[in-house]
Amino acid sequence: MSETAIITSRDNALVKRARAARDGRIHELIFIEGVRLCEEAINSSLAIEDVICDEKIASDERGARLLNAFQETGKSITLVSETVFTSISDTKTPQGIVALALRPDTTSANSLPEKATEASLFVIMHRINNPSNAGAILRTAEAAGAGGAILTKETTDIFSPRAIRGAMGSSFRLPLWTNASFQEVIAWCKQQGINTICAGLRAARAHTEIDWTRASALIVGAEATGLATEEIALADETLSIPMNPPVESLNVAVATAIVLYEAARQRAK
Repeated sequence: MSETAIITSRDNALVKRARAARDGRIHELIFIEGVRLCEEAINSSLAIEDVICDEKIASDERGARLLNAFQETGKSITLVSETVFTSISDTKTPQGIVALALRPDTTSANSLPEKATEASLFVIMHRINNPSNAGAILRTAEAAGAGGAILTKETTDIFSPRAIRGAMGSSFRLPLWTNASFQEVIAWCKQQGINTICAGLRAARAHTEIDWTRASALIVGAEATGLATEEIALADETLSIPMNPPVESLNVAVATAIVLYEAARQRAK
């Protein structure tokens, strides 16, 4: 990395822009922090606008390779002091690099595969408020072979820093449809011939008894309350996950993983 002036002021325009992106005040930008996530970003189709790093990262072999990769793509790199970088960072232990990228346009079903097939598997998140849970669900969906994820307008921003960290790169790769209404999503699934399945407290069948070999979409609801009764009624099927008493519920990301991997198991036969 060539010698360049180090920014030492927190009031620098780019530094303030990075903080605004981190805090969600510039909607068109997403804030990507850390070596691993920046590696994922540079290997994705994201349009990266700015790269900011501290003085130490070039002395790390992996960090130096990442900086060289950014430079090879023609991205300018802004060097800041460690103190300034700490003011930008969204983590307790900053890794010394941040990328600002344009938010992908995921606001229509056109972001998803054009035509559902028997192999289609989707996860639908409705009123998931915790960004870490949303990111973890996205990561699990990709790992289990899902072809895309749908997030209703009541769900947290999947491109917030915490959600991006939870997804560990999956939000850059997995086809997404965001900001849809619940009714709009259900209508799309019906039009595509996708079987919609959700959890229900009184569901008679376990998740292992559902036929996941057909085109399917798993609907997961709010962490504390799940789906409303009228929303459950719109799904084609309901399921339950057997649990030993006195346990009555699981973390939504854990429950989603259990069900998606049952779907993957059936599809692997």
